[in-house]
Amino acid sequence: MTMPDTLNSRAQTALMLAFLTALAATLGALFIGEVLGRMPCTLCWYQRIAMFPLVVVLGVAVLRDDLAARLPASVLALAGLVIAAWHTGLYAGIIPKAIAPCTKDGPSCTDAAAQTVLGLPLPYLSLLAFAVILVCLSQLKGNRA
Repeated sequence: MTMPDTLNSRAQTALMLAFLTALAATLGALFIGEVLGRMPCTLCWYQRIAMFPLVVVLGVAVLRDDLAARLPASVLALAGLVIAAWHTGLYAGIIPKAIAPCTKDGPSCTDAAAQTVLGLPLPYLSLLAFAVILVCLSQLKGNRA
Protein backbone atom coordinates (compact mmCIF):
# COMPACT_ATOMS: atom_id res chain seq x y z
CA MET A 1 0.00 0.00 0.00
CA THR A 2 1.41 3.42 -0.92
CA MET A 3 1.05 6.59 1.09
CA PRO A 4 -0.92 9.46 -0.44
CA ASP A 5 1.09 12.04 -2.33
CA THR A 6 1.98 14.95 -0.08
CA LEU A 7 1.35 18.37 -1.52
CA ASN A 8 3.86 21.21 -1.70
CA SER A 9 2.79 24.74 -0.78
CA ARG A 10 1.93 25.70 -4.38
CA ALA A 11 -0.24 22.63 -4.77
CA GLN A 12 -1.86 23.27 -1.37
CA THR A 13 -2.72 26.79 -2.50
CA ALA A 14 -4.16 25.52 -5.80
CA LEU A 15 -6.21 22.86 -4.01
CA MET A 16 -7.51 25.39 -1.47
CA LEU A 17 -8.44 27.81 -4.27
CA ALA A 18 -10.32 25.03 -6.08
CA PHE A 19 -12.16 24.17 -2.86
CA LEU A 20 -13.02 27.82 -2.10
CA THR A 21 -14.26 28.33 -5.67
CA ALA A 22 -16.53 25.28 -5.40
CA LEU A 23 -17.73 26.40 -1.98
CA ALA A 24 -18.48 29.95 -3.17
CA ALA A 25 -20.34 28.64 -6.23
CA THR A 26 -22.36 26.22 -4.12
CA LEU A 27 -23.23 28.81 -1.47
CA GLY A 28 -24.10 31.29 -4.21
CA ALA A 29 -26.41 28.80 -5.92
CA LEU A 30 -28.10 27.96 -2.62
CA PHE A 31 -28.50 31.66 -1.78
CA ILE A 32 -30.03 32.41 -5.19
CA GLY A 33 -32.43 29.49 -4.91
CA GLU A 34 -33.32 29.42 -1.23
CA VAL A 35 -33.04 33.06 -0.15
CA LEU A 36 -33.86 34.95 -3.34
CA GLY A 37 -36.37 32.31 -4.44
CA ARG A 38 -35.07 32.02 -8.01
CA MET A 39 -35.67 28.56 -9.41
CA PRO A 40 -32.81 27.18 -11.50
CA CYS A 41 -33.41 26.10 -15.06
CA THR A 42 -32.69 22.52 -16.10
CA LEU A 43 -29.16 23.28 -17.25
CA CYS A 44 -28.45 25.07 -13.96
CA TRP A 45 -29.61 21.94 -12.12
CA TYR A 46 -27.18 19.80 -14.11
CA GLN A 47 -24.34 22.20 -13.27
CA ARG A 48 -25.29 22.02 -9.59
CA ILE A 49 -25.13 18.22 -9.78
CA ALA A 50 -21.49 18.60 -10.83
CA MET A 51 -20.59 21.49 -8.47
CA PHE A 52 -22.12 20.47 -5.13
CA PRO A 53 -20.13 17.22 -4.71
CA LEU A 54 -16.93 19.12 -5.55
CA VAL A 55 -17.19 20.90 -2.20
CA VAL A 56 -17.05 17.58 -0.35
CA VAL A 57 -14.45 15.95 -2.61
CA LEU A 58 -12.11 18.96 -2.57
CA GLY A 59 -12.76 19.65 1.12
CA VAL A 60 -11.64 16.14 2.04
CA ALA A 61 -8.59 16.53 -0.18
CA VAL A 62 -7.69 19.80 1.59
CA LEU A 63 -8.12 18.20 5.02
CA ARG A 64 -6.07 15.13 4.08
CA ASP A 65 -3.46 17.14 2.18
CA ASP A 66 -3.29 14.62 -0.65
CA LEU A 67 -4.06 14.06 -4.30
CA ALA A 68 -6.62 11.29 -3.89
CA ALA A 69 -9.43 13.52 -5.13
CA ARG A 70 -7.69 14.91 -8.18
CA LEU A 71 -9.22 12.48 -10.70
CA PRO A 72 -12.84 12.44 -9.46
CA ALA A 73 -12.77 16.21 -8.94
CA SER A 74 -11.44 16.70 -12.47
CA VAL A 75 -14.17 14.48 -13.93
CA LEU A 76 -16.90 16.41 -12.08
CA ALA A 77 -15.40 19.78 -13.02
CA LEU A 78 -15.01 18.79 -16.67
CA ALA A 79 -18.61 17.56 -16.85
CA GLY A 80 -19.78 20.81 -15.28
CA LEU A 81 -17.61 22.85 -17.65
CA VAL A 82 -19.11 21.14 -20.70
CA ILE A 83 -22.66 21.79 -19.47
CA ALA A 84 -21.80 25.38 -18.52
CA ALA A 85 -20.21 25.97 -21.94
CA TRP A 86 -23.36 24.68 -23.65
CA HIS A 87 -25.51 26.84 -21.36
CA THR A 88 -23.32 29.88 -22.04
CA GLY A 89 -23.58 29.28 -25.78
CA LEU A 90 -27.35 29.14 -25.55
CA TYR A 91 -27.49 32.24 -23.35
CA ALA A 92 -25.17 34.23 -25.61
CA GLY A 93 -27.06 33.17 -28.74
CA ILE A 94 -24.03 31.39 -30.20
CA ILE A 95 -26.07 28.18 -30.28
CA PRO A 96 -29.28 29.00 -32.17
CA LYS A 97 -31.70 27.25 -29.85
CA ALA A 98 -33.90 28.71 -27.13
CA ILE A 99 -33.28 27.90 -23.48
CA ALA A 100 -36.35 26.05 -22.29
CA PRO A 101 -37.71 26.74 -18.81
CA CYS A 102 -38.25 23.84 -16.43
CA THR A 103 -42.03 24.17 -16.50
CA LYS A 104 -44.62 26.20 -18.37
CA ASP A 105 -44.38 29.02 -15.83
CA GLY A 106 -40.91 28.12 -14.58
CA PRO A 107 -37.57 29.81 -14.77
CA SER A 108 -35.65 30.57 -17.89
CA CYS A 109 -32.15 31.90 -18.27
CA THR A 110 -33.44 34.05 -21.10
CA ASP A 111 -34.89 36.36 -18.43
CA ALA A 112 -31.68 38.36 -18.01
CA ALA A 113 -32.84 40.35 -14.98
CA ALA A 114 -33.70 37.24 -12.97
CA GLN A 115 -30.59 35.27 -13.91
CA THR A 116 -27.74 37.69 -13.18
CA VAL A 117 -25.58 38.38 -10.16
CA LEU A 118 -23.81 41.73 -10.02
CA GLY A 119 -24.71 42.15 -13.67
CA LEU A 120 -23.08 38.87 -14.72
CA PRO A 121 -25.21 36.07 -16.18
CA LEU A 122 -25.27 32.90 -14.12
CA PRO A 123 -24.16 30.67 -17.03
CA TYR A 124 -20.99 32.79 -17.39
CA LEU A 125 -20.28 32.62 -13.67
CA SER A 126 -20.71 28.85 -13.68
CA LEU A 127 -18.39 28.49 -16.66
CA LEU A 128 -15.79 30.63 -14.88
CA ALA A 129 -16.06 28.63 -11.65
CA PHE A 130 -15.59 25.27 -13.37
CA ALA A 131 -12.68 26.67 -15.42
CA VAL A 132 -10.94 28.01 -12.30
CA ILE A 133 -11.36 24.66 -10.55
CA LEU A 134 -9.90 22.77 -13.53
CA VAL A 135 -6.94 25.15 -13.78
CA CYS A 136 -6.28 24.69 -10.06
CA LEU A 137 -6.53 20.91 -10.36
CA SER A 138 -4.09 20.96 -13.28
CA GLN A 139 -1.50 22.43 -10.88
CA LEU A 140 -1.57 19.35 -8.66
CA LYS A 141 1.38 17.16 -9.48
CA GLY A 142 2.38 14.39 -7.15
CA ASN A 143 5.42 12.26 -6.73
CA ARG A 144 4.50 8.69 -7.51
CA ALA A 145 6.31 6.12 -5.37
